[in-house]
Amino acid sequence: MKIIVGLGNPGEKYEKTRHNLGFVVLDHFLKSFEPVREGDWAESKKFKSDVAQILWQPKSGKEEQVLLIKPRTYMNNSGMAVKAVKDFYKAQDSDIWVVHDDVDLALGLMKIRLGGASAGHRGVDSIIESLGSDKFWRFRLGIGHPRQNPKEGGKAIYFRGVDDYVLGEMAGQDWSKAKVLVKKAVEAIETALEKDLTVAMNRFNSK
Repeated sequence: MKIIVGLGNPGEKYEKTRHNLGFVVLDHFLKSFEPVREGDWAESKKFKSDVAQILWQPKSGKEEQVLLIKPRTYMNNSGMAVKAVKDFYKAQDSDIWVVHDDVDLALGLMKIRLGGASAGHRGVDSIIESLGSDKFWRFRLGIGHPRQNPKEGGKAIYFRGVDDYVLGEMAGQDWSKAKVLVKKAVEAIETALEKDLTVAMNRFNSK
C-alpha cells in the first residue's frame, strides 16, 4: 500500500496559492487516473482529510492499493492527519509520499528524496513531529523564494515576507510555470508507482 499526501490548506480562498500545490497535484493525478466523478474525494472525519482510494495495476507486477490524502487540518497540523492514516493501516514510514511546495527550489524545479530536515516547511515539520520520524518520501515542488526586486535607481528591496509569499495566489507567468510543474509531478508519481522511486528520481529530479 502507498499513502500519497498532498499538503495544503482547505477552503476556496487557498485554492490557487503556492502553499496548495500538493493539493493541486493530487487533484490532477486523480483526474489522469480516471474520469472525474462526483464523490471521488470523500471527507473522512476519522482521518481528518479528504480521501480518495484507487487500485494501481502496473504493466508488470501486483496491483497495489493507493490512498490519496488531502489533510483538512490546515498546513501546520498536517501531521495529525498523516499519523491517523498511518496508524490505521499500520503503514511503514517509507510507504508515505508527501507532495509539497518548497521555497528553496526555483519555480518549476522538483526534487524527490527520502528523509531529511523540513527546511522550515511547517507541514513537513508537523509530519516529522507526529510520526517521530523523517523517513518518508517527499516530492518537493519548487515555488521560488520571495525575490529582491529592483526599485527605480537600482536599489533592491524585499517585496514581501515568506508567509505572505506562500499564501499568495499564482498568476500570469508564475501560474504557467506551476502548471508545467504539476504535470511533471503527476508523471513522477505515476512513474514511481509503475517502476519505482529510484527511476522517478533519475528521470524527474532537477539537476
